[in-house]
Amino acid sequence: MTVSIKDGLKLFAIVVVFACVAFVCTFFLNFYLDALTVRDLVAEAALPLYEAQLLSAKLTCLISGLCLLLVSVVLVTFYIKLYLDSHAKQIGILKALGIPDIKIASGFWVFGLSVLIGGLIGFGGGYAFAPVVYGVMDGLDLPEVPIRFHGELLFFLVILPFLCFSAFSIAYALLKLRLPVSALLRGKEGKTAKVRASKKQRPFLTELFFGTLRSRPALAFFVAFACFCFSAMLQMGFSMKDLSSETMGITIAVMGVLLAACSLLLAMTMLVRSNAETIALMRASGYRLRDYWAAVLGGYHIPAFVGFAVGTVYQYGLLKLMLELVFKDVEIPDYSFDFVVFGVVLAVFVVLYELTTVLFTLSARKISIRALSTE
Repeated sequence: MTVSIKDGLKLFAIVVVFACVAFVCTFFLNFYLDALTVRDLVAEAALPLYEAQLLSAKLTCLISGLCLLLVSVVLVTFYIKLYLDSHAKQIGILKALGIPDIKIASGFWVFGLSVLIGGLIGFGGGYAFAPVVYGVMDGLDLPEVPIRFHGELLFFLVILPFLCFSAFSIAYALLKLRLPVSALLRGKEGKTAKVRASKKQRPFLTELFFGTLRSRPALAFFVAFACFCFSAMLQMGFSMKDLSSETMGITIAVMGVLLAACSLLLAMTMLVRSNAETIALMRASGYRLRDYWAAVLGGYHIPAFVGFAVGTVYQYGLLKLMLELVFKDVEIPDYSFDFVVFGVVLAVFVVLYELTTVLFTLSARKISIRALSTE
């Protein structure tokens, strides 16, 4: 087996993302199932609020859970491709020795372990957080909803995703292993940004700026997703103190920061690593730190600010939709766009994002041609 258990356990980003999936879905779906048992006890006057809470739980799981689930699929795909690229020669030797592709690919089931661990953490955390959610609902003149354990949620939120992601990992690895042995033996390390010739000749740093951004669309996605999570969930968290509860707002904000930090650190680490040769050559040619900060990392300011803008629109649109569609028959405070919160979150975002890019630029000082030549 070419993939070890350790390789499957170190995918911290997937653990965090899927833990958030299981966390959100556990306490909302658990509340939904438990609330169905007290339908006959709901007063006629409170029935609209009761129905709105059930619909809110379903919509939240559908929108948030599906979005994070898709991100988990992208992350697993990205990690498998990264593993195959960095171990191409080793896998090529195994194929040259006559080991079947299916036997090599079967070892990739371990990439599902990160989903299993994240699911268990999120499922346990969701149950631990359930009393808070139930307490908020009990304070809305609804019947007291008892907390019950639902084994089917454990299966659908933990066991089934683990099995599906393990099977997906094997299938994707099998697809990628169709490469010829000669191509694998040459190695398929991550490509550095290539400067393409154009009819209008542009300065080297300008070409490198756009070339780096074009060469790694997956990293651009993770940067945009990180900034989307930071923007949407922090602004939504501040709004929740008036619409739901302060505890719910803090929970959403913390989840947003965790998702943003994991995705951004993953993207920046891979960006510097995949452009190590370019950075080393720039240093040897006399370019300054700020030159490759602008050329290598600078292009990713575009997806970063696009992600932040989309997150702002998303959280506002989602909250307005929930209030006007789900809670239209319920008297609750109106919601309007909070420019003060937007300004504060934007300022914090700019500071933290720029600080992250500066720190990764400083870390690139350790890269040298001599170090690369010995690898």
